[in-house]
Formats: sequence, C-alpha cells, structure tokens
Amino acid sequence: MPEETGSRRRPERRLSGQIQREVMQLILDRKLRAGAPLPTEAELMEDLGVSRNSVREALKALQALDIVDIRHGYGTYVGEASLTPLVDGLTFRTLARPSDDASALAEILQVREVLEEGLIRRVAGTLSEAELDRLESVVTRMEAAGQEGGPFAELDREFHELLYVSLGNALVPQLLGAFWTVFHRVSGIRGWTDDPAPEVTVRRHRDIVTALRAHDVEGAQRAMAFHFRGIEARAAQESRGVS
Repeated sequence: MPEETGSRRRPERRLSGQIQREVMQLILDRKLRAGAPLPTEAELMEDLGVSRNSVREALKALQALDIVDIRHGYGTYVGEASLTPLVDGLTFRTLARPSDDASALAEILQVREVLEEGLIRRVAGTLSEAELDRLESVVTRMEAAGQEGGPFAELDREFHELLYVSLGNALVPQLLGAFWTVFHRVSGIRGWTDDPAPEVTVRRHRDIVTALRAHDVEGAQRAMAFHFRGIEARAAQESRGVS
C-alpha cells in the first residue's frame, strides 16, 4: 500500500516542478521585471494547460524562492529573486549542527573569506583617494563606537560592502550581506558574543586600508586573510565555551 501511494506522488512532484519552470520561463519570455503583475490564475491555467490547484502549488513554491510575490486580494507579481531563501537555508543548516561544533560557522566564514580575498585583489590599486577616505571614515566610526563600549557590527558590514562598490557588481554586496546575516543570526541565537577587544577588530580593518593606500595588492590580501583568521578563531572559542 505505501508503495502505491509513493508511485502516485512521484509524478505529481515532477509535474509541479515542471510547472514552476514553465512559470519562470513565461516571466523570462515576457521580460517581466520585479514588481510586474503576473497573468491571473485563470490565464496561467489556460497558457500552461493545468488545473488551478497545480498553478497555485507552483506559485506557492516560487513564492518561497522569492521569484513571485503573492499579494492576497491584489494578485501575483514578479518577486525580487533576493537571496533570502539562501540566507534562511544556510541559517537552518548551520543551526542544525551541534552547538559545540567549531566547524559550523567556520564553513560560512571560509566561503566569505575566499570571496573577499579574491575581490580585494580586484580593487586593490584601483580605489580612489575619495573611496579610501570613505573606508577610513568607517574605521574611525568603528573605533569611536568601540571606545564608547557600543557594538559596531553594522559598521563592519558597511566597511566590507563599501570596499567593493567600485566593481559595479550588484551581486557582490548581496552575497556578502547574505553570509554576514547568517553569521550574526547564528551568533545571536547561540549567544556568542562579539570580540571582547574591539580595538583588535578596528586595527585589522585599518591594516586593510593602509595596504590599499599603498597599492599593495599582496599586503591587502594578507590583511584580509588575517582579519578572517581572527573571526574564525573567536567563533571556534565561543562554540567551545572558551572566553
């Protein structure tokens, strides 16, 4: 009996996935941008040749991916296709690991480190004095916040996103922001604290700016790597309950 149920369900899952792909292709073919209204359910049923329930199931699945935006009472629109599903999935994946697993956050940090070490080579030597001054200003504000005993996690995030603005790549800040959000979500849930010596964090960021001002590509990459090694070491200590 269970086998018969399974055999009936497998084709349905394949059909649902196929309808999702067809809806996405429809969006692409019609060149619909984020915020644009999708055809009505009735129109999708006719265009795709499927039932209302199949359309609704596909749209709900696409809504979870932020590909469509279902506004009850108003209609269905093209979504932003943000990285929110990635953030939620990575957060769950990391939290599903044992709380004393030192590698849980290390994996997130290592991916971000690889991204930033590669990205910083692209911007090192090309940043203008004005751009470097803006980075220095963020570090100065981090230092002031640390001296007052306040958190500066958002300033840290601003520094790293500002660092790569000159690339003109809209995906870069989204990816960095995604990994930053996962790290801080998990840290907050696990009760892991910030670096107890904020001046160390400030110094590591200032070392990055110093290398960039000197147009020292290798030095900038080393400074970035050293910065991440410090974060990884702190995360490992916190996961083991070592202060």
